[in-house]
Amino acid sequence: MDIEGLRQFLLESNRAGYAGGDEKKWIKEADGSTTIPFVKGKWRSHDNFFGGEPYGGRTVVFYEEKAVWMMVYYGWVMEGVNPDLVYGVLRGALMRMPEEYPYRGPQEYKQGEFVYRNKWEGGLNKFSGEETIKQGEKLIYKADYRGGEVDKRRG
Repeated sequence: MDIEGLRQFLLESNRAGYAGGDEKKWIKEADGSTTIPFVKGKWRSHDNFFGGEPYGGRTVVFYEEKAVWMMVYYGWVMEGVNPDLVYGVLRGALMRMPEEYPYRGPQEYKQGEFVYRNKWEGGLNKFSGEETIKQGEKLIYKADYRGGEVDKRRG
């Protein structure tokens, strides 16, 4: 697979997706989930999630209509915390995703009294990670994610 092409596609699709916040392009599905589609040339992504609080979902990337990469994620905002504030910080972090690791936000991002942190292992072909947001010393958000290449050989 063209890892560099995948990396560039993920940078564009992630910034145009949830991080970009253009909810007019989001599709509300019959099962209650939301899908954020993105297409560029031979590449296509399908980010589908459930939530509210907590939330969970998956992003699948297709090349020439064949699934080549995916990520699954699950996260929550702590009880009693305004989710809109937290997701505003999260979107800010996701817009600053590292060029080499374009699946979530940077290692650290600060917005006012909030600090987003992200730690991960692996590369685009196989990775896992955890992101958190603290308000001062208080943990108010956490999400786990993992993913990588799919369908490389017959199973």
